Formats: sequence, structure tokens, C-alpha cells
Amino acid sequence: MAEPVRVVVFGAHPDDDDIKAGGTAAAWAERGDEVLFVSLTNGDAGHQSLAGGELARRRRAEAQDAAAELGVRCRVLEHSDGGLVPSLELRTEVIRIIREVGAELVLLPRPWDYHPDHRAAAQAVQDAAYMVTVPNVAPLTAHLGRNPVFAYVADEFTRPCPLVPDVAVDTTFRAERKLRALHRHASQVYEWLPYNSGTLPAVPAAEAERLVWLRHWLRADAARAERHRDLLARWYGPERAEAARYAEVFEICELGRRPDEGELRRLFPLG
Repeated sequence: MAEPVRVVVFGAHPDDDDIKAGGTAAAWAERGDEVLFVSLTNGDAGHQSLAGGELARRRRAEAQDAAAELGVRCRVLEHSDGGLVPSLELRTEVIRIIREVGAELVLLPRPWDYHPDHRAAAQAVQDAAYMVTVPNVAPLTAHLGRNPVFAYVADEFTRPCPLVPDVAVDTTFRAERKLRALHRHASQVYEWLPYNSGTLPAVPAAEAERLVWLRHWLRADAARAERHRDLLARWYGPERAEAARYAEVFEICELGRRPDEGELRRLFPLG
């Protein structure tokens, strides 16, 4: 049996990792890999009527429940939502987490985004990319002898440069698990985000109806499957690519190790 791949997924908020990589994480978990979702903030500002410690506790519990749906571990740090900065302190925390896990693959947001916390998270993880190998940086946590592969999760921003994915993961058979994980983030998918977008009156009250309504969250994954059929065909062959309904895509970050195709096939769940 192959050794499990150790993966850390960094997001700014407790639901970010599920949204960007939930289907791939479910596939990793099914394969026996070790996946840690990390939220760099506690999410204590993302709601229209709750805030502070009460909201942070709720979002931490939601994140843990969502991680259980996917079969991964979850860690939520205590930085305040809306106030994340790429400080030396945050960078050191990121370095230590990557080292403690012994990560081979690290996922992170790209540094061009509408939310300052997302941009700060990207900067902090990028700044850690080389430093995880330097013994005299954060010396109380043993350094890594080999730099991990770092990869960006997908977004739709095109300036100053659009995403150019290197890997497309067919998540068709994990879409329902991703939906169940998102369903656990009720404070976000049924409350705050609909409120913020002006669609709160459309959210159903009954749980069964909510799960049906929530399927619109998969539209981005459906669009990526359609847009990146050629990339799916590279990794799965044309027949599987044509059948794929949903996909999550990733771009290799130049700041980490540059993997060849064989290593990418080992690191990502491409079966």
C-alpha cells in the first residue's frame, strides 16, 4: 500500500476550504490520505446579527462538523475575521503547522481576491513556502528537509493575471459529500452569504428543501468541469473527461517544489 499523502489546505475563514477543495478532500480521505483544513481566522465577523465569541464558537463547531462529513481534520486559529494581516507572527504559525503535519502538498488562495483576509492568507502562506526548510526560522519546530508542493485553489479573478490550472480533479462522485459539508456551514450558506447578496428571503426553512436549494453552490464546479475538459482529459482520458459533471482545479505555485507529472498523480486523487 502506498504511503498516505499529507496535505494542508489553508483558507482565511472556516468555510473557505470546503468551498474550494471539498470534493478533492473527500477523494483524498477515501484514498487514505491525511488532510488538515486550516482556517486562519475564527470567522467572528461573518454574520448579520451574531458576532464575537458567540459567532466564533458557532463557526468552529460548523467547521468541525463539515470536516467530519469529508473525513478530514480541521483547525481554526484565533485571528479575528476581517483583521487578518500577513505578519511575521502569522507566517510563523503557518510554518509550524506545515512542519508539524510534514506536509507534502499545501493548498492556498491566490493573492488576488476581493476579501482582504483572503489576500492576507495567500501572502502568509506564500511567505512560508521556502521558510519551512530553514532550520533557524521557527527553530522549536523541526524544519522540513524537502519543500512541499504549493498549489493555488481556483478563483474567477483575471487581473493582474487569471488562474492557469495545472491539475483538474473530477469531483463528480464526491459532489454530494461536498454539499453535505457546505450544509454544515449553516451560518454562512443559509444566513450570512444570502443576507449579504440580498437573497435571504429565497432560503428555505426546511432542511430537506435547503439541501436541494444548496445545489446552486456546485455551479462553479460544473463551470470548471466544462471549461477545463482538455485538462481533465490529460489526467483521466477523454471518456472520463467528457462524463465529468464537476471539477476542482489547482495551479502549481512557483514558490514551492516543482513536481513532475508522476508526482502530481501521486499527490492528487486522480483515480
